[in-house]
Amino acid sequence: MIVITGAAGFIGSSMVTKLNEEGYYDLVLVDDFSQPQKNRNFEGKRYSQCIDRKYFIKWLRDNQLLVQFVFHLGARTDTTESDKTLLDLLNLQYSKEVWKLCVEFGLPLVYASSAATYGLGEHGYTDSHEIVERLQP
Repeated sequence: MIVITGAAGFIGSSMVTKLNEEGYYDLVLVDDFSQPQKNRNFEGKRYSQCIDRKYFIKWLRDNQLLVQFVFHLGARTDTTESDKTLLDLLNLQYSKEVWKLCVEFGLPLVYASSAATYGLGEHGYTDSHEIVERLQP
């Protein structure tokens, strides 16, 4: 079983696509699934279950023996977000909790932030190696 946080977002849903292409289907998608417009990001993809991010920490404690790997791609990436409390909760505290549990249970963890990679997005959001030198994270 592989966990992908942020699975309803662009990067997370792209990870689900790639894992499906590689033959992985026992996937647990974690996100805030209350935004219906994001549902299309994981339509047609194969996965085992969806877990709301509010319940994921408890779910991981209860199911850690079944989990083989965690991709932590979930975060509040809206650069116009002005609620520092929300940013601290989602980007700092939540990430620290995920990390602590992965360490406690010996689970491999990959953490990534697209905002740190693409900067302001003035060169787009492509993974093309031709633009890497121009990116200003």
